Amino acid sequence: MSKKTILVADDIFSNQLLIKSIIEDAGYPCKVVSDGQKIIDAMKEQEFAVIFTDIEMPVMNGIETVKYIREVLGNTEIPVIAMTAHGRDEFLERVKNVGFTSIITKPYSIEKFRSLLSYYTKDR
Repeated sequence: MSKKTILVADDIFSNQLLIKSIIEDAGYPCKVVSDGQKIIDAMKEQEFAVIFTDIEMPVMNGIETVKYIREVLGNTEIPVIAMTAHGRDEFLERVKNVGFTSIITKPYSIEKFRSLLSYYTKDR
């Protein structure tokens, strides 16, 4: 059985390269987009195991994106993991009950990404 693709959204090219490399090195196929609207578009074309999304992006930010996924698309199953430079507690206070499954904060840790991938893809 092949692994489903991981979707990553970040508007900074160097972050895209880093995250894609971490995910692919962990053995998962990865698709990268630059904003939340492109997440929505990609979800119409293919199924993904997990979505990692930056919070601060042009066009449609991560908060708007997860709300759209949960409320408009009605998809409450797919894990959506927020990637942010904000402190964890500060971010959690700001986005309570928005719909994120988990959070990873910058600077990114390879071990944390691998742990999240393993946990959220185990039954996918």
